[in-house]
Amino acid sequence: MANVKDITRESWILNTFPEWGTWLNEEIEEEVVPENNLAMWWLGNCGVWFKTPGGANIVMDLWSNRGKHTKKVKDMVRGHQMANMAGVRKLQPNLRVQPMVIDPFAINELDYYLVSHFHSDHIDINTAAAIVNNPKLNHVKFVGPYECGEIWKGWGVPEERIIIVKPGDTITLKDVKITAVESFDRTCLVTLPVEGADAQDGELAGLAVTDEEMARKAVNYVFETPGGTIYHGADSHFSNYFAKHGKDFDVDVAINNYGDNPVGIQDKMTSIDLLRMAENLRAKVIIPVHYDIWSNFMASTDEILALWKMRKERLQYKFHPFIWEVGGKYTYPQDKDLIEYHHPRGFDDCFEHDSNIQFKALL
Repeated sequence: MANVKDITRESWILNTFPEWGTWLNEEIEEEVVPENNLAMWWLGNCGVWFKTPGGANIVMDLWSNRGKHTKKVKDMVRGHQMANMAGVRKLQPNLRVQPMVIDPFAINELDYYLVSHFHSDHIDINTAAAIVNNPKLNHVKFVGPYECGEIWKGWGVPEERIIIVKPGDTITLKDVKITAVESFDRTCLVTLPVEGADAQDGELAGLAVTDEEMARKAVNYVFETPGGTIYHGADSHFSNYFAKHGKDFDVDVAINNYGDNPVGIQDKMTSIDLLRMAENLRAKVIIPVHYDIWSNFMASTDEILALWKMRKERLQYKFHPFIWEVGGKYTYPQDKDLIEYHHPRGFDDCFEHDSNIQFKALL
């Protein structure tokens, strides 16, 4: 039996974090994906793990860090997108809400690590270290736009392991084709570094906004798999250019950020934005993410479902939402008709053995 005198802060952290231990790592490794399907797991925030029947393992935007953790720091970092867009200086109270459901240091099978953009809740040194320092993963490539590559190089990721992508670039892996397409994450355009800002002491007024600037900072990804085509828009805002992507690709499932924006901030998609995105992409399923992670951007997915029900008959929607849970698995098209997810409830072996109670009617 353990003794309280043996427990330290360090041992407590090691024994309780990550909160799910290696449960999800083991589940992903053990999963045999049915033919003509694709298995996906939501890792929190925009993070998604993809696994195919051909054994391809791809993780995108896995974030192994935390948000604010002390009130002693009072001000935002200079150049932060929120500081620039709204002239705020006070530190935003974005506390991490979700647990870590995967142990990045216990990953044994992975082919590619993709990042959509260079904001610090999508790219972090802990995930990079877990991959670089694991001999089992010395083949894994780091894939992302130019600014992500610069960050990885600064952290010591070997340059030969970094693949820089821009819209139009493709990667083929086993039974998956990945295409980088245009991002519409306009907050990236007001996040330093911005071309020409140094000459103006960080001031952005009057500087050009270009497709090249966005391409250096952010991309969306399209995954063409045996189970269908997945479009991950990451932190994109709504754009009518989704309709172009919907013509370029036969999108089955679209994944994108969602959240309630604080006053003065334009960062997350709203419920109506998500429905319009799905309609423009001609998707069959729309999945909101990112609303789960930040305490100051949390939102109710009931709003998405209510709006969809209000509009689907009149506008003849050909898609429906899927409301996921962090750590949950979604297999497409096997689960294509699901509207809401629930974690496995267990106890399926009830009464396969005699119960051990005083009398039958006790419970």
